[in-house]
Amino acid sequence: MIDQVHTQNTVLFQLHRIIRERQLSARFQPIIHMESGHILGYEGLIRGPSDSALHSPINLFQAAAEHKLSVTVEHLCRRIVLEQFQALNLPGKLFLNVSPECLLQRDAKHGETLDYIHEIGINPERVIIELTEYQPTHDYALLYEAVLHYRNMGFEIAIDDLGEGFSSLRLWSELQPEFVKIDMHFIQGIDKDSVKRQFVRSIQSIAEKSGSKVVAEGIETQAELLTLLDLGVACGQGYHIAKPHASPAKSISAEVAKTISVKKNRTPSILIDTSEIAVTIKNLIKTPPTISSTTLNNAVENLFLADPKLKIIPVVDGHLPIGIINRHNMIDRFSRPFQRELYGKKPCKVFMDCNPLIVEQNTSLQQVSHMIVEADPEHLINGIIVVDNGCYVGLATGPDLMREITKMQIEAARYANPLTQLPGNVAINRHIDQLIQQEIPFTACYCDLDHFKPFNDVYGYQRGDEVIQMSSKIIVQHCSSDKDFIGHIGGDDFIIVFQSKDWELRCRNILRAFETAISDFYSNEDRDRGGYISEDRQGKKVFYPLISLSLGVINANIGQYVSHHQIAIAAAEAKKQAKRLPGNSLFIDRRQETTVHP
Repeated sequence: MIDQVHTQNTVLFQLHRIIRERQLSARFQPIIHMESGHILGYEGLIRGPSDSALHSPINLFQAAAEHKLSVTVEHLCRRIVLEQFQALNLPGKLFLNVSPECLLQRDAKHGETLDYIHEIGINPERVIIELTEYQPTHDYALLYEAVLHYRNMGFEIAIDDLGEGFSSLRLWSELQPEFVKIDMHFIQGIDKDSVKRQFVRSIQSIAEKSGSKVVAEGIETQAELLTLLDLGVACGQGYHIAKPHASPAKSISAEVAKTISVKKNRTPSILIDTSEIAVTIKNLIKTPPTISSTTLNNAVENLFLADPKLKIIPVVDGHLPIGIINRHNMIDRFSRPFQRELYGKKPCKVFMDCNPLIVEQNTSLQQVSHMIVEADPEHLINGIIVVDNGCYVGLATGPDLMREITKMQIEAARYANPLTQLPGNVAINRHIDQLIQQEIPFTACYCDLDHFKPFNDVYGYQRGDEVIQMSSKIIVQHCSSDKDFIGHIGGDDFIIVFQSKDWELRCRNILRAFETAISDFYSNEDRDRGGYISEDRQGKKVFYPLISLSLGVINANIGQYVSHHQIAIAAAEAKKQAKRLPGNSLFIDRRQETTVHP
């Protein structure tokens, strides 16, 4: 107990000495505009005496709180940061940390901070009050009044550590700040974590609607920076950009500037977990040696002879792919009489395939396989040139493509419906979430058979299974194999995820084809009278019409939905509306606009 009291007295003595002798120093960490790389401003951070246990700001403010000196210490910190910011003549704005507790102090309402920044020569429009929570905030009305007071003096407002503090979301809603800083927990490792990416996307969406700018804190790697650039986050801060420093740089490093510049001119990458997506051709890229179109054939042959495993050499001029030279074709030609003498010292174009298959690196393997089927199967032998916005990045081989597609088929079979072999719920959910995360608009169509259960009761389950199989075949026949996704939810329910632009015409064709085909499953008597007799749940004889198909459609625009759960709910509601219409019916949810059935 005596030691504890002694320690507390020592800390109190240190605090008083720090306050009396102003033993604090400031560090400044740049905050950049992510799109341009220009410095927006600096966050002012504080440090205690370097030889003291209170050097760390965490220890300093904790000790101040224990000894009821929080406001005094914070006012001193604010003065030190303002003075050194002005002395360094730093560009842009200053993010000045202020706790809500300090903001609500009586003297804060009398313009003490405003008077002081005028005294040292800083325009209040260059200062952003960054609210940092050390304890819960309860009086939101009073805090809003204080913030409004500061805004009227010319200051802007930022909320720190969104997602971490006691009430940061409530603060955002109440105060409508100009800047929102996302806690570093959601930034570190964001390139590998789909949940963190979704959190940031959600914050981005809210920020756009509320007029706030998002600042991502704690960016520590290039991968995190690239991911945040893809997500469109407005501002960034972290060790990868620059560490806090007593005399910080006034521009970003060449490395960070290059990353931003390159990313700005490239198509955003797909930001989803590789375990949950359709693999793209990018996953199969290899980088064999390349040659230019002026390389002589003798030199090309020497490359093949030097490496027995080398099968294909891409021909690239500058960054543009020109063609492919196949080892077997060239060696075979050179083995013929006089071919080496005739062509050995001529450019390699003579042995080059001038029309190779060229695909962008983010093309899915399913799409590539369709391209090969529709083009020349020789591409499987020669390989596929992979480009990024037209610039050569590598080569994918036929065997690698076939191996990966086989693995995907095996994986798909694990979750396929055994009756129709269509993808089941796991694959459906993954596909929808993938499109949402990639911000790709699509149209979801929920398909459901009407009066199917009584049909099973009358005609038997085997006949019912045949109806379900017939329905799946019709749906498949009228969808695009390389654009649309068809899933079997279970029973007589299907889902179509359209990316085809003519999805409405396809839906109507499905309904017409089904109406024609379903009559073959009934007896002549039932077909002629347009229905059949069955018992309802109470055992009463009821007349049921022929099975019909109901389609409920929703359009999923970018930012409208955040998960497959929401899609499922909205599509199911559209399906209910379709089932209220008689016969084979189509209902399209157009935000209160109803489309009648054909």
